[in-house]
Order: sequence, then C-alpha cells, then structure tokens
Amino acid sequence: MEHMAAQSWATLSGGERQRVHIARALAQRPQLMLLDEPTNHLDIHHQLSLLRLVNRLPVTVIVALHDVNQAMGCDRLGVMDAGRLIACGPPHELLTPARLASIFRVTASALRDPMDDATLFRFHCLED
Repeated sequence: MEHMAAQSWATLSGGERQRVHIARALAQRPQLMLLDEPTNHLDIHHQLSLLRLVNRLPVTVIVALHDVNQAMGCDRLGVMDAGRLIACGPPHELLTPARLASIFRVTASALRDPMDDATLFRFHCLED
C-alpha cells in the first residue's frame, strides 16, 4: 500500500481502505489479529492475495468470514447459528452439506477442484 501513501483517505475506495487498515495493523507487528470480514470490498485478486498473506503470518489470526469457500482454507473453524457457537474444528469436518443446509437453508454440493484438490461448495436456495 506504500504507493498510496500520498493519497487522501477520502479518495480511496472501500477495498483500498480495507487494505490500508490491514497494512497499518501489520506495521504494528501484532501477536494476534482479529479480522472482521477482511475480504469485504475487495476484488477477487485482492481477496486471494489477502487470504494468502494472512495464512503466512507468524501470528494467530482470528477471522470472521461469511464466505464458506474462503473458510475452507482456515486451520480451524467455529460455526455459529443464531448467534451461538455450535461446532468447532477443522473445516472439512464441520462444513458438511447437512450442516450447511440446517444453518443456511441451502442445498450444498461439495466439489473437488482438479487444480489443487481443494473442496469447494456450490449452493442452491431451498424453497422458503
């Protein structure tokens, strides 16, 4: 974000502001980072870049995410339903089509990405 140092805060987009907040936090060399929807307002390239960076940080990072496919890259998840923690553990154990259906009222199909064998989900709304 160094290339934006001379820009006024008011001229930055939402995604640029998000990246500046994270850069400022990293400049403080934290031992723990709490990130609430850090990929919000970011284009796909910057979402992936940010998640890759966060994954490599030598600190504990706690992230609130609503994107289930992004959450699949986490070491451990806490799954919440109606404001309560209902499960905690590795993503591949917690994020099952049955659990996703019960929490989010969606049909979830687990797919394998042939590029890296990662599990991804495709969603369809259940009828209301």
